[in-house]
Amino acid sequence: MATARWDAILAVRPDLAPAIELQRKLIGPVIELSDRVEHGRLPRLSLPARYVAAKLDKGVPAFAAEPIPMPTAVLKPTLLDLCGELARGGAGESAEHIRTAIDAGTLEAGSLLTASLNRDQKAIKVGGAHRGLAADLLWLVAELAVSPFAHALQQMLLYPGGRAAPDPALQTALDRWRQGYCPLCGSWPALVESLNGARVLRCSFCALAWSLDDRACLYCGESGEAFTTSAPEPSRPDRRLETCRTCKSYIKAVDTDELLPFPLVAIGDLETMDLDVLAMQQGFQRPPLKAFASTTLA
Repeated sequence: MATARWDAILAVRPDLAPAIELQRKLIGPVIELSDRVEHGRLPRLSLPARYVAAKLDKGVPAFAAEPIPMPTAVLKPTLLDLCGELARGGAGESAEHIRTAIDAGTLEAGSLLTASLNRDQKAIKVGGAHRGLAADLLWLVAELAVSPFAHALQQMLLYPGGRAAPDPALQTALDRWRQGYCPLCGSWPALVESLNGARVLRCSFCALAWSLDDRACLYCGESGEAFTTSAPEPSRPDRRLETCRTCKSYIKAVDTDELLPFPLVAIGDLETMDLDVLAMQQGFQRPPLKAFASTTLA
C-alpha cells in the first residue's frame, strides 16, 4: 500500500522525489519496530476504562501525566538508526550529533523518548539547547522512534486482551470528545480524512481516528465567518484547507475511500504538502502542542 501511494504521488509530483525517498527510509525502520513492539512484551498498561473516561470528560488525554514505563531497550536501536538515515538524507552533522549524544550517554534515550510520549515540546527544546543539538530534529527523531509504542498503547487501551470494541464507558467518553487534539496522546491531527461524509481527524503521532463533525476550527472552536473551508484547486474539491482567521491556524482535509493505517498517515501528510505551503503563504500555521505533562531530559 505504501509503495503504490508513493508511486502515485511521484506520477503527479516528481519534484517530491527527494522527500519521498527520505520518507521511505524513515518509515521502513518504523514499520519494523512496530512489528517488534506488537509481538514483544510491553509494559502493562494500568489505566482502568472508567478512570480514563473521567479524564476525557475533563478534556485531558488518556496518556497525559501517566507514569507509563518506556521500553527503551526495544526502541533505542531504531532511534539510533533513524539518526543515521536522517544524516544520510540531508541532516548531516546535526543528526550525527544527536546520535553521538545518545551513544555517549550525554542524552539519555529513555528520557528523550518519555518526553516525546508526553508530547513535551518544551523539555525537548530546552534539553536540546543545553546540549547544542538541533531541537526540531531531536523532536522528529524521538517522535518517529516512539510512535510505534504510542500506537501500541492506543490499541492496548481501546482493545485490551484482543477485545473487538472499547469498554462501553470509555467509548461513551470518546463519543463525547469535542476537542481537536487527540483524546489519547494529546497531539494535533496531521489531517482530516473525510470518509462517507464523516469528518475524521487523524492523529499525527499515534494515528488514532476520531470524529469531530462540528463545522468549526478544531484549534479554537471558531465557527463564524472567520472559519472557512476552501478547495485551492477548483478541479480538486477533494483536497481542502480549513483556515481560521481568529487563531491564524489551518488543517488539511481530504476525501478518502478508506482510512490510512499506522504509520502511513505520514504519507497522506506528505502527499498534501502543497496545501501546507499555500496555507503558510497566506499567514496560517500549525499551533504548538498543548502542555499536559512536564518532563526533564537526563
